[in-house]
Amino acid sequence: MFDPVTIKLNADPLLRSALNEDITSEDVSTNSVMPHAQAGEADLICKEDGIICGLQIFSRVFELLDENAQVECFVTDGEPVKNGQLIAKVTGDIRALLSGERTALNYLQRMSGIASYTREVASLLEGTGIRLLDTRKTSPNNRLFEKYAVRTGGGNNHRYNLTDGVMLKDNHIGAAGGVKEAVQMARDYAPFVRKIEVEVENLEMTAEAIEAGADIIMLDNMTHEQMREAVEIIDEQAEIEVSGNVTKENIAALADLGIDYVSSGALTHSAPILDLSLKNLHAV
Repeated sequence: MFDPVTIKLNADPLLRSALNEDITSEDVSTNSVMPHAQAGEADLICKEDGIICGLQIFSRVFELLDENAQVECFVTDGEPVKNGQLIAKVTGDIRALLSGERTALNYLQRMSGIASYTREVASLLEGTGIRLLDTRKTSPNNRLFEKYAVRTGGGNNHRYNLTDGVMLKDNHIGAAGGVKEAVQMARDYAPFVRKIEVEVENLEMTAEAIEAGADIIMLDNMTHEQMREAVEIIDEQAEIEVSGNVTKENIAALADLGIDYVSSGALTHSAPILDLSLKNLHAV
C-alpha cells in the first residue's frame, strides 16, 4: 500500500497534474448541470475479471477535489474481482465526482490492468524459483503507480530509475570501449554497495563479463540454445537475468535454463486496462 508520506510527496503532484490536464479552467459540462454543491453517491463496478489495484490512488483523486469525499471499498488491492462486482461506493460533492471520474478511473484501470497481466505471467513461473521483474519501460510520470501495480500482481521491481543501480547496456559498453573496460570504470566510480549488472548479447560477451567480475549478467535477446550455453559459461559465478521480448506467450519456455530472474517490459508497456466504471450517480 501507499503510505501517507508517499502519497503526499510523490503521488499528489502527479495526480494534480493529471487533473490539471483534464480541467484547464473549468469543467463546463459539470458546471452546466450542477451549479451548486450537492452531496452524491456513485458505484464503482467491475466490468471484467481481473486483479484490482490502485484503490488508494482512485480515492485520492476525489479527495483532492473535495476534502470530504469518501470511498468505501469492499475489496483491497491484489484481490481478484469479477465482472459485475461492486468494488466501492464513492460519496462527496457531485461536482467533484463528475470532474474527477475520468482521471480516477484512468489510474485505477491502468494499474489494475498491469496487476492482472502480471499475475497471469507470474503464475507461469510458479515453482521454478525464477523471479519475475519489471523494467523502466513505463509511461512517463506514471512509474510510481505502474511499478506498484507490478508488485501487487506478484512481480518484483527491477531498478526504479537510473540512480538505483548500475546496468551496463550495449551503448554503455560501446562508449567505454568494451565489456571489461565498462565494468572496471563502473567499479571505480560506483559505491561499493551497488552491484554491477552487464547486458550481453552473445557468448563472447558473456565470457568477458564473467572475467570482468560482473555481479549480474543479463542475457538479452539470445536464442534458447545460446542462453543454455551462457548459463554453463557463467557456472554460478554471477546471478543470471534473461530479457528481450518476454511475454506470457513465451515465458514458460525459460523455466528449464537454471536462471535467477526474467525481466519483461510487457508487464507495463503492453498490459491492457481492466474495464471498470463509475455508475448510478445520484444525490443523497
